[in-house]
Amino acid sequence: MLTETQMDNRLEMIRKVAKKLDRRAAFKARVKAKAAQHVSWMDEVEKPAKKPTQNISELHDDTSKNPNYYTDASKYAKEHYGERYHQTTRFDNDWGDY
Repeated sequence: MLTETQMDNRLEMIRKVAKKLDRRAAFKARVKAKAAQHVSWMDEVEKPAKKPTQNISELHDDTSKNPNYYTDASKYAKEHYGERYHQTTRFDNDWGDY
């Protein structure tokens, strides 16, 4: 048989454990609710692609319309690299007799 103090101690311990379990269950419920709100990359549905407003291939097919298209590479190299370009490329076509 349990004495009165033993029974009180046991009931107090049971109350503490019950509170702890209730807090843990409430925490898990909060975490689960937040996780349900969050959309993962796995959950995302692929959105249909928007139709382009202009045909990009038409813009870049004609080189006269593209202002960034540079046609004179050797002139550019001579203008910006000068002597270094000449020293690098002067023997490119000189195969000689080996």
